[in-house]
Amino acid sequence: MSIYDYTLKDGKGNDVSLKDFEGKVIMVVNTATGCGFTPQYKDIEAMYEKYHDKGLEIIDIPCNQFAGQAPESDEEIHEFCTLHYNTQFPQMKKSDVNGDNELPLYTYLKSQQGFKGFGHGPKAMAMGAMLMKMDRDYKNKPDIKWNFTKFIVDRAGNVVERFEPTAKMSVVDSFVAGLL
Repeated sequence: MSIYDYTLKDGKGNDVSLKDFEGKVIMVVNTATGCGFTPQYKDIEAMYEKYHDKGLEIIDIPCNQFAGQAPESDEEIHEFCTLHYNTQFPQMKKSDVNGDNELPLYTYLKSQQGFKGFGHGPKAMAMGAMLMKMDRDYKNKPDIKWNFTKFIVDRAGNVVERFEPTAKMSVVDSFVAGLL
């Protein structure tokens, strides 16, 4: 299997084949409208505007699995994102990224890039402390830990990096720029 073998549903229920993105650098990100990391939409949109013409595609997959922070309908989520962050990149149907009903794409992404930690700093420490209360073994599992986890796919279709929500967007931007 490769990333190009997967198909997603967009917010209107239409099929989106990832084969359509072959030869592009892809960032797949699970998002939520009511999260402390939601302002990352601004930086993600800025990356899209800066790099889309150079070959970057962003695939936004809203998810309500983390503290119920994306309870709206697909249409309401799309309205929120376009109104508050002027997002232009493709937004998929709200989906699970962990568990029995997770998107097969996420099973694949997690198999290619497991969890490597939250890094350093106050947000990283807060995320670690919160997750430790929920699952003492969270560090050893590839599951998505929270909203705004980003997977980066190179032009050849390799899942080359995973950024946790605590990663600085400037680091994500630099990494992506290096692939373009």
